[in-house]
Order: sequence, then structure tokens, then C-alpha cells
Amino acid sequence: MKKSRREFVKTIAAGTAGITMGGLGLSAKSYGNIIGSNDRVNVGIVGYSNRTRGSLVNSMLSQAKDMNFAFTAVSDIWSVRRDEAKAALAERGVSVDLYRNNEELYEKSNVDAVIIGTADFQHALHTVEAVEAGKDVYVEKPFAETMEDNRVGMEAVERTGKIVTIGSQRRSGSNYHAANEFIKSGKFGDIVMVEMTWNVNQPGRWRRPALVDKIREEDTDWRRYLMNRPYEPWDPRKYLEYRLFWPYSSGIPGQWMAHQIDTVHWFSGYDHPRSVAANGGIYLWKDGRENFDTMTAVFDYGPKDDPSKGFQVVYSSRFTNSAGGVKELYYSNGGTLNLDTNKITPNGGLQERHASAMNMEPNLLPEMDLPAASIVTEADTGTDNMTVNHMRNWMECVRSRKEPNAPVKSGYNHSVANIMVTAALRTGEFVTFNDETQEVMAGGKVFKY
Repeated sequence: MKKSRREFVKTIAAGTAGITMGGLGLSAKSYGNIIGSNDRVNVGIVGYSNRTRGSLVNSMLSQAKDMNFAFTAVSDIWSVRRDEAKAALAERGVSVDLYRNNEELYEKSNVDAVIIGTADFQHALHTVEAVEAGKDVYVEKPFAETMEDNRVGMEAVERTGKIVTIGSQRRSGSNYHAANEFIKSGKFGDIVMVEMTWNVNQPGRWRRPALVDKIREEDTDWRRYLMNRPYEPWDPRKYLEYRLFWPYSSGIPGQWMAHQIDTVHWFSGYDHPRSVAANGGIYLWKDGRENFDTMTAVFDYGPKDDPSKGFQVVYSSRFTNSAGGVKELYYSNGGTLNLDTNKITPNGGLQERHASAMNMEPNLLPEMDLPAASIVTEADTGTDNMTVNHMRNWMECVRSRKEPNAPVKSGYNHSVANIMVTAALRTGEFVTFNDETQEVMAGGKVFKY
């Protein structure tokens, strides 16, 4: 099975070898697919998941007329999802052609771009398929759950020159842009600590019991679903509740932490942690899941050549108690930047009575408000203004060919951090990253699932 996984990835990688034209670094197929400023952009849906049918479809349709974009095709390997997509879009006046898989989609349709909302472990490889077929891509996070998939995915995007946006919608939030500008300006001071939480009390989170009872293997394509994961007999839970099972998803790191750790990379300029230690467990929801219901990770960030500089990130998440909710707190010596309240305050800053003992000046940030922005965290089907803005940014970049707010490198980097956490959780080892080989190292050994 290890051999078959390697062969799958090699096949994908070999298929990305294109001919460059016009000095643009585009394959021949991609070069012929550049969209004119007045042409309609035909968009295909790859995976009609809950996230796709909710926020992503709603966000695109809300701006389709203005941007001259249109859904024209849907690819999903489950016949039920295909039928649901056709019916739901028809109710909104949208007619789409249906395809049983991505090969059919790219061979028979006239789509210019795709929105990918498939299972976590499929994102990078589905992106490779799309860009090799000459399509621009909006792909949900996490970008990849293994370094093998991560490297293949980024290489294909960079070489083909296609416009690819990662679904890290915080990068299109006005409050996050204001926070990034404030930190980059130097007014905040050096980041000394970051605390992040994502807590819910939802025993049914990521569970799909009604669909598990409904789905039949003959109505889908199990082997195609597995892609480069080891073969195992049909399991409807791993098809529909994949977020609970490794190696189809890392669970909390890939679904929630990917959003928040991405802001650390964005604000700080560091691509990935220097090291990670983490632990957790399935402490309460013992329903056969393999991914933890509770975890905590501690990251060290800073320049590789100077361990005396940097800061720590503590990330914790639980399914079993919602106290604390979703928080992102950045600390400097002068105060706190709170992306829950969207306020910058002197809270925790160096006060005069303590500064004088060290012959220092007090260091207290002013009170400031960041622009407010909303994020939907209770369901995958809502539409929030960050996702609308993020989709708009992608649509604009498809036309302008400019780099989007969340380019593929940001997805590659959040995947490195996620995989480091996964390695720490699954091995119990101290985890680092080898920049030369681009491998995650657990206890001094390359982490392989």
C-alpha cells in the first residue's frame, strides 16, 4: 500500500510537466485558457459538500451577475450529491451539467475555474488535477494533510501559473487586514505570545448519521474517493464523517487550527514553526472516532538562526465544553490585540511602577478599535462577510491575474504547521521541520502516516 501511494503521487506529479509559453510559466493548455475581461467565467463545483452548497455557492452567486461568473457544472462521485446540486441550483435559476468524476468534468465541460470542497485529504491532489487541466481554483482548507501531497500541490500551482485561492477567509477580513497593518507598522511592538482557542460543546459535530444510513457503495466510487490513501473496505463513516478519521483528516488541526495559525504566519512573516509539542485525546465522545475531541499544541516561532528571538503560540481546542469560544489574542510588551473584540488595548502592558525598577520607560498601547467582521462558527452552511469578500477577491484575481489574498504558499505553510501538530499528537514526540528536505521531523525521524 505504501508503494501504491507513492505511485499515485508520482503519477500526479508527472502529469504536471507542461510546456511554458510566452515566458509566463503557463502550460500550453493553461495559456489557451486566459479569460478575457468581458468573457463569462464558467465555474465548476468539485464536491457538492455542506461547505460548498452553503457559504461557497452563496458567496459566488451573490456576486455572479456583477462579475459575470456562472456555475455551469458539478462533479461529485456520489449520485445523490449530483442530483441535489442540480435541483438546488435549478431553484435559483442556474442550470448545470453533471459529471461522475473530475476526469469527465475536465474532458467534457467548458469550465474556466473550479471551486473545490471535497474531503480534507483530497484538496491538494484535486487542485493538481484542476490546474493541470488549465483551470483556476478556489480550494477549501486545509490544503494538505501530508507533506507529500503538500509539495506536489504547491509545485503544480506555481509551475502552471494558475490563480489559486486557499479558503482561509480571514485573509479577506477587514479587521485582520487592519491588525496585520498595525503589527507590520511596528506600532504594536514585537509579538511575545499568542493564545488561540476554538471550543464548542457539540457531540454531533462532523457526524452525519442520517446520511451514513442512506449512502450505498454502488451509488458512489469508493476507490476513487480513497485516492492515494491505503485501500480498506467500504466504510460509509469514513466517506461522510471523514473529519473524525485519520488519514482522511487530522480533525481539529486541519479544520479549525488551519484558519487561526495562518494568521500567525501572515502577521509575523514566519512560514512555519521552529518546533511543536502537543497532546490530547478522545476524552468524552467515544463514538468510534480516531481524531481527538480535545487537544493542545505549543508552538515556537522565530528565526531559525537565532533561538533567542521569537515567540510562543498556545493553541487549544475541545468539543466537550464551549467556554472560551473562539479566541485569537496577540500580546506584545505594550498590550494586547484581541481579534474577538476587535480591540487593541494596553492590557498587560509594561506599567510605570514595574518599568522604573529596570530603568525603563512605561510601554502601554493606546486604546484602538479594529473594523468589525463576522465569522460563522456554528455551522458549515452559513454565509459570512469574510467568505463573500474572499470569494470576490478570487473572482477579481481570475480576471486580473494578480495574486489573491490567500495564495497557495499560505496553504502550504498552514499545512506544514498542521502536519507538525498531527505528528506531535500521533507520535508523542517533539517535532521540528527540515527546511532543506521540506519534511516534518518527529523525534528526529521523518513523519510518515
